Amino acid sequence: MYYFVYSLLYVISLLPFWALYGMSDFCAFLLYRILKYRRNVVLGNLAIAFPEKSSAELEFIAKEFYKRFSDNFIELIKLLSLSEKQIQQRFVCDFNTLNSLYNEGLSVDIILGHSFNWEWANLAYAMQNPFIQLVVYAHVNNRTLERLMLKIRARFGTKLIDTYRFKEQFKPYATQQKAFILVADQSPRFVDNAFWLDFFGKKSAFAKGPDTNARLANNAVIFCHIQRVKRGFYRTELIVLTKAARELSRGDITKKTAAFIEHIIRHDPPNYLWSHRRWKHSYNETKHKKNLID
Repeated sequence: MYYFVYSLLYVISLLPFWALYGMSDFCAFLLYRILKYRRNVVLGNLAIAFPEKSSAELEFIAKEFYKRFSDNFIELIKLLSLSEKQIQQRFVCDFNTLNSLYNEGLSVDIILGHSFNWEWANLAYAMQNPFIQLVVYAHVNNRTLERLMLKIRARFGTKLIDTYRFKEQFKPYATQQKAFILVADQSPRFVDNAFWLDFFGKKSAFAKGPDTNARLANNAVIFCHIQRVKRGFYRTELIVLTKAARELSRGDITKKTAAFIEHIIRHDPPNYLWSHRRWKHSYNETKHKKNLID
């Protein structure tokens, strides 16, 4: 099954961008108007994030989100055949910041949210990253999809670490200079052990891992802002939060991460993954107050 799916998607990836984006437009219409894929989740999330906006404004953002969501899927397929030169032309990276930190002998945690197109960011940075580039990911149960995603994400040398096998798979890189790429806005698995803080004015759960691990290793911490220039073209800005994470207090990295992600979402609302249930967990004063970050 894997070879059939891979071969089919590879052939599709060879189509020119104009044809692929035509397919994307149809998929966006299908998802939003016909299938109504997670439409209530998307509109519900937008209503929480932007209570000041009218229904018409929220609908406009939602429609644009579905276009970019479909583009993200098509652009992911395109990565099967897109050349290094094409990626570099379409995705501008900030290597000056990374080179400077590498020359200082530091390891870094690169933190970002689910802004489109985070999959392109992984490959674009892997091509010229002076660090060993590590990406922590959550595996999927479908073996064909899992194998396909691993092939795409590791295409230019990224080392992939399954979050469920972190200690085992991280061990070979423990003493080396490395850059962790961490998508840090997922709703955490263990909500009772998560940090809680305001995100768009609503108490929200964030995983402790990025904060705790960065301070244990005393890594530099960088925020990655992915900006969509136009369809199929992106650029990134890296913002150094600290060169020594131990200088920050417990929860500080998470608090600043939430503020950073909220800022970039407000800058371009449709460019964020609104289809995941970011606020599915509710704050409980009795259970969660000990992990509340003011």
